Amino acid sequence: MTAIDLGLPTLGGLAGVPTFDGKQSAKDYKTDQEVRWCPGCGDYAVLAAVQSFLPDLGLRRENIVFVSGIGCSSRFPYYMNTYGMHSIHGRAPAIATGLATSREDLSVWVVTGDGDALSIGGNHLIHALRRNVNLKILLFNNRIYGLTKGQYSPTSEEGKVTKSTPMGSLDHPFNPVSLALGAEASFVGRALDSDRKQLTEVLRAAAEHRGSALVEIYQNCPIFNDGAFDVLKEAGEREERLVPLKHGEPIRFGAEGQHGVARDPKTGSLKVVEVAEVGEENLVVHDATIEDPSYAFALSRLGHHNLDHTVTGVFRNVQRATYDDLARHQVEAAKASKPADLAGLLRGKDTWTVAAD
Repeated sequence: MTAIDLGLPTLGGLAGVPTFDGKQSAKDYKTDQEVRWCPGCGDYAVLAAVQSFLPDLGLRRENIVFVSGIGCSSRFPYYMNTYGMHSIHGRAPAIATGLATSREDLSVWVVTGDGDALSIGGNHLIHALRRNVNLKILLFNNRIYGLTKGQYSPTSEEGKVTKSTPMGSLDHPFNPVSLALGAEASFVGRALDSDRKQLTEVLRAAAEHRGSALVEIYQNCPIFNDGAFDVLKEAGEREERLVPLKHGEPIRFGAEGQHGVARDPKTGSLKVVEVAEVGEENLVVHDATIEDPSYAFALSRLGHHNLDHTVTGVFRNVQRATYDDLARHQVEAAKASKPADLAGLLRGKDTWTVAAD
């Protein structure tokens, strides 16, 4: 089913949410709570980015909700001067689904971490994405369990030595972007905590998208996994490794734009090439609106867990009917076709009278 089949309009992610005509600033979204993350934590940068761009959306703060699970990142709702809920380990997507389905007037955000979302909460995450619930999910990935003091997580690299894996992790790690695309999330992006400009651009695009939007954010944990993403921030290394996506433009990277992405003529998959060898005309022009998720999935597989080629930006941004819109439409259709009859429901064919002896 699509929105057109049901006669529903194609709505933006903010449609139905009351707007605010006055001026707001980042200060309006700050609370009086002491921010209690460790010094140097990447969460500070993400919090500042969110507080800075939300005023531009023109929404009323009372119509914005942040729902978190359990973990360091899950303190986020305390620091946002909006409604919020610090919920249950791994269950934030389920709780947020109920909010988004019952309250069209809310802009609902989920804040989670790689442990909270991909371990105990894995099932809730993939089903929220496949259903295309109108949620914005920020997945803070620091490749470690920070709150519980340094155990390996579902995104820790193989061989990772931690308190729970003293001889090195044997687990093959998740690629959160690949996972989201496999679940056919309608919007998937990735950014670094330290890249304020791109992070803000990706978050803004996610906010404006109607449907499930997952943004993976590489976030540094200075206590238990310090420097996990330093190679993506160092001059000389950054240019060789980061592959930024820009819709409608050829995919190029490198200090001089000397590297690019092209299709392998033998396999049809994507690969990193030298522009001088293949010619710019043979580079892939990024299109986030391609319906088939296999293109975006191929982009997510360009790099490996060693961060040799790390693709950032918006991988996929397509429109399809959302679960919450469909549910509301179904309820209205049911009301129109048959008046509510609670007594009839309670005494219907599937009820029995049990007599006492």
